[in-house]
Amino acid sequence: MVDHGRQSEVDPSSTLPRLFHSRSNEVEDGQSTNPMEDLSKKDLLAHAEVDSPSSVPLIRMNTDNENNHDNNNNIVNSTSTATPMHPQATRLYKRRFFALAQLSLLNIIVSWCWLTFASLSKTSATFFDVSESAINWLSTGFLFAFVIASPITLYSLNKKGCKYSMIIASILLLLGSWIRYIGTRLPENSSSNSNPDSSIKRRFGMVLFGQIIIGFAQPFVLSAPTRLSHQWFSEKGRITATALASLCNPLGGALGQLIGPFMADSPEQVPNLVLYVAIITTVITVPTIFIPAGPPIPPTTTPFQDTKIDMKTIRSLFSNLTFHLIAWPFIIYVAAFNSTSSLLNQILGPYGLSEDQAGIDGAVMIVVGLLASAIASPILDHYKLIRLTAIKILVITISVMYIAFIYIPKTKNLIGPAIISAIIGSSSFILLPLALELLADVTWPIGPEVSSTICWSLSQLAGGILLVSMSALKGGMKNEPDNSMFRSLVLQGVLCCIAAPLPLCLGLWGTGKRKRDSKGDISTDPSTEGNEEIRLGTGAMTA
Repeated sequence: MVDHGRQSEVDPSSTLPRLFHSRSNEVEDGQSTNPMEDLSKKDLLAHAEVDSPSSVPLIRMNTDNENNHDNNNNIVNSTSTATPMHPQATRLYKRRFFALAQLSLLNIIVSWCWLTFASLSKTSATFFDVSESAINWLSTGFLFAFVIASPITLYSLNKKGCKYSMIIASILLLLGSWIRYIGTRLPENSSSNSNPDSSIKRRFGMVLFGQIIIGFAQPFVLSAPTRLSHQWFSEKGRITATALASLCNPLGGALGQLIGPFMADSPEQVPNLVLYVAIITTVITVPTIFIPAGPPIPPTTTPFQDTKIDMKTIRSLFSNLTFHLIAWPFIIYVAAFNSTSSLLNQILGPYGLSEDQAGIDGAVMIVVGLLASAIASPILDHYKLIRLTAIKILVITISVMYIAFIYIPKTKNLIGPAIISAIIGSSSFILLPLALELLADVTWPIGPEVSSTICWSLSQLAGGILLVSMSALKGGMKNEPDNSMFRSLVLQGVLCCIAAPLPLCLGLWGTGKRKRDSKGDISTDPSTEGNEEIRLGTGAMTA
């Protein structure tokens, strides 16, 4: 006799029916006499479209009460339905580190190219025979180019993936860096029809053109870290991966600020500096073609799918209150950091600090920030409950430090600005990947590249506007040196304080909650990657 309604779990590694409804002729002790076709573990995984597993899903056999009788009027059969656990496989691949490393290197070199001339603004102005305000446009034009290229970046990341976007960035970097070098080698415009009072010379125009092309490349790599981390990494490694790739961008800026003044301490050496940067760019960009397009098996059971970019998606994003509480402070703080990085030499110069000292201060800001993020990111990866508290503490710290930065240059030595810069850098670099990851989580299932690209493009636009505004506010203060940027720093500090209350509201009115928590996100444990373990999710599918 059959125990009706009985459910049994069968180990598929020994005997497994193919996923179909089977009917036997006799049942004895709950086992059918109809032979089941044996499948090996390899056959099961071929069905599940996974490879090299260390664990496989169980198959749940549901027995329905459909009574069939033999000649003795005994119940001999019931309909059996094989209900396999849905094979949501997850896996971590070691090749993810190659993709992450290449994206990190591209972010380093694109930022180095951005600040090539900002760290030696006086020397560059002398070489190009233009004003320092014109040199500022090499940074400003770069930021505005980012905004122009952002819609294409969003399409590329969303539809084509990270590798496609990185290849585009590599091509643009190669073109822009060598166009800049050609521009530095052109003779000055000595045409008799030229205006001798013009601040834009032919070779400066060529360099500006190359700089804008490099600016077009930046969004393709700066908006990619969240997409790549969710594509390749598990929940326990995403913040660290996002931090590494994202913060390599300011690391490139630090290298530009620190190395530039030492490599070009006179106007005649500017072309050689641009040449060296072009060669380094070439070496970094070539390996991009060898990175894998994506993992065969995702690292999590709730991966992001390609998002259809339409007005419904945009409305959904901008109707999310948590998005606004995170996005607008992100935009303001990134804009402030970019403006400070671009104008640091002009901020400290009026108080007697040299270009080399300003470069050291910029390097301190970024290097200390990177070290702080390297320590904090793994901690924040593992302890999710402290993330909102960390964000609130960081935004308060950043706002206070930008207010302090208004007055610290008056000390006329490097120690004070270096301390404030170190605190700004460490707080900003811890906050940046944390904000990007939280944006991706609270806007799920919209792809992370959508919120990332929007926030980065708006922050670059805001940075460009702030940079122009701060340049225009230079000087004009009594009891201040000529060309003092006191008023500019006041504007920057006020904007940072205005943005600070927004993230302090996270946790109120139901904000700050991760949407994927309710979906049972299961990620592969990084500690199992050495065994190439595949985890299978628990979602059931009835055959």
